[in-house]
Amino acid sequence: MSRKKKNVVINDFKIEAYAAEGKSIGHLEDGKVVFVENAVPGDTVHVRLTKSKKSWAEGKVTELVVPSSLRAVPFCQHFGVCGGCKWQMLPYAQQLIYKQQQVEDQLKRIGQVALPEVQPILGSHKEKYYRNKLEFTFSAQRYRTNEEIQAANGALLPKEHALGFHAPGLFDKVVPIYTCYLQDEPTNLLLEVLRTYTEKKGHKYYDYRLQDGWLRNVILRRTKAGEVLINLVIKEENQKEREAILNHLLREIPGITSLHYTINGKMNDSLHDQEVITYHGKGFIEETLEGFRYKISPKSFFQTNSYQAERLYQVTRDFAGLTGNETLYDLYCGTGSIGIFCSKKAKKIVGIEAIPEAIADAKENAAMNGLENCAFYAGDVSEICTDDFFDAHGKPDVIITDPPRAGMHEKLVQQLLKMEAPKIVYVSCNPATQARDLQLLDAKYKVTRLQPVDMFPHTHHIENVALLELK
Repeated sequence: MSRKKKNVVINDFKIEAYAAEGKSIGHLEDGKVVFVENAVPGDTVHVRLTKSKKSWAEGKVTELVVPSSLRAVPFCQHFGVCGGCKWQMLPYAQQLIYKQQQVEDQLKRIGQVALPEVQPILGSHKEKYYRNKLEFTFSAQRYRTNEEIQAANGALLPKEHALGFHAPGLFDKVVPIYTCYLQDEPTNLLLEVLRTYTEKKGHKYYDYRLQDGWLRNVILRRTKAGEVLINLVIKEENQKEREAILNHLLREIPGITSLHYTINGKMNDSLHDQEVITYHGKGFIEETLEGFRYKISPKSFFQTNSYQAERLYQVTRDFAGLTGNETLYDLYCGTGSIGIFCSKKAKKIVGIEAIPEAIADAKENAAMNGLENCAFYAGDVSEICTDDFFDAHGKPDVIITDPPRAGMHEKLVQQLLKMEAPKIVYVSCNPATQARDLQLLDAKYKVTRLQPVDMFPHTHHIENVALLELK
């Protein structure tokens, strides 16, 4: 092992098991555990430590010495560079085994409450082309690989632009993407058309360091039925060039349902506070889940895997055990998708979400489906769920909560304990924070059912649904 404090390298390190969050583990001779990214159990690797504490360390693989027998050949030319689909080197069946293990380990280790058997994970029927939304970035700085830099032998590499995904951990450099397996066509056609057109016209890609350049981002959303929404983001108005590029997209990309543009002169790429302008089409697309219609506008939140969203919502509705007489509260409801999905089997749906635009979409979605038993309210969930609110809208028989990765605010957990709804269905995209919240809820609730659902093949991300019943 190298002794340099800032560049400790462990040679021929054995990877023993999978840990969580995409990291595997091995042990040093003194028993110290090392968490390693981009490694597979069974690998022998050289590892450079990035963090070292008394009893544990973290590291990154610098060289794969002997590959594990578990490894598969990645199917994408951009694997290992663009930062997406980091588990392509694992067969999908093995990915599911590790995701199941992660859910079980985190719930037991962090939650430390009595648990039922975790049901076998529901894998995705589509391992490729499963996303309904992707965002690509125009950057004046193309990402250079270590191989390119070494081959230059100290020479200054020319500045090149790129259209693709941000390189991992770098805000200003982009990996050019030529073929992406995450979303059905016209995704790759769109990239080809934009790259060819903008290079021919000499349009400037955005420089994130200098805050200069015209083209910033392009966002594509696609439904299962093939409706297509495109939003082109530019730094400033140039009507002649803007209309020319948008008209070119309409000519070259078949079946565009809704074409938009956004002028974003800010330093960051966030569009929540920017006006999205419809250039062509009806201004939105529609997704259908089990017969329910959902309007998706350019800034709408919607589960990015429509196919698995349907299965996730079916599990959630099944856990809720609805008979048609219940008042159901849908917390962190977004655009109302879960509540609407459960609406035909509940007496009343009350949805709460912090983002006013999402609540506006939820109301439109309810109206579009002819539902009169749904009411949606904008506000911070932990602030709005008070005794007065419950008195005004009815005591919940079932609560569905689908918080962000940080989990529920402790203030909300305490309010749920006080309210004592007979059932809580907890949908989580982070089993670690879910386990923490289950421990708090254990004061009055027992966990009776657990169902992991894989929404994102070839990544370490995992959803888990837990049913809690009042003791």
